[in-house]
Amino acid sequence: MHKEHLSNDEFFEKLSGLFTATSDHGSIYLTQKRMTYGEDTEIKSEEPSPSQPSPDSDPSKPFPIIIRATNGKSKEKRDKKIKLSTIVEADVLESFYTKYADICKSKMSALKKRDRSKAKERLKAKKKKGGAAGAGAGIADVKKI
Repeated sequence: MHKEHLSNDEFFEKLSGLFTATSDHGSIYLTQKRMTYGEDTEIKSEEPSPSQPSPDSDPSKPFPIIIRATNGKSKEKRDKKIKLSTIVEADVLESFYTKYADICKSKMSALKKRDRSKAKERLKAKKKKGGAAGAGAGIADVKKI
């Protein structure tokens, strides 16, 4: 079940393909997470102590980041689900994010801009209704006195 991670360049190629495949319809989920060093790494973390409750808070080497992308297919369509992941070391993180942002921006051009005109109309109508009702209630109170 464990799948090897792609190299950064392979990840970018496949991510571009994933964006292209879902350009007219579909979702892409992008996640990132800080990795920790486990037993299979050469860096050993210390045991928790009162002065340092989390040994990960001061590592001797910066943690890598795992970046994942999926097309988000459900259980019924699991055979069509595409999962991509890569591990990015801390020293190449800035150049990775630059290329990652360029790909995401260029491939998200098919997104529609949100139509806010209806929301503005509703807000104006609500203010108009609320303003008139508030003024009418004030006048009615004056007449009662």
